Amino acid sequence: MSEWTQGVAWSSDLETGNEVIDSQHRQIFKLTSDLIEAFENNKGNEVIDKTLNFLASYTVRHFTDEEALQVEHEFPDYENHKRAHEDFKEKIEEMTRQYRQDSASLDFGSRVNSIIVRWLLKHIKREDSKIAEHIRAAADGK
Repeated sequence: MSEWTQGVAWSSDLETGNEVIDSQHRQIFKLTSDLIEAFENNKGNEVIDKTLNFLASYTVRHFTDEEALQVEHEFPDYENHKRAHEDFKEKIEEMTRQYRQDSASLDFGSRVNSIIVRWLLKHIKREDSKIAEHIRAAADGK
């Protein structure tokens, strides 16, 4: 396991308690790990490009599901959360463009780690946990 893939490991402290969200987060972490491994093991541009595309599309699907859950449960910080998702989608698109322009770049794994992994860790721990807490509190209050 490389220095980059170590940061991609799922751990219980990332769980929100919402199985749908947690399941999708685990899948995003797996895809990110697969992407880094493909790059580190010189799997070729086709494999890396395919993995990047799948990660981007899966992330969009996850954000759509998560935002629908927020609307359904009247999450009060929905607009800010949605903006954070839009920002992340732009980061992935930019990273994908950069990779396609300079696929041989040795700092790709580092960029995946700093752009994707760090953002995900911070977002899940700080923001997504608030959604899960809001849903739990609403369920307890009913």
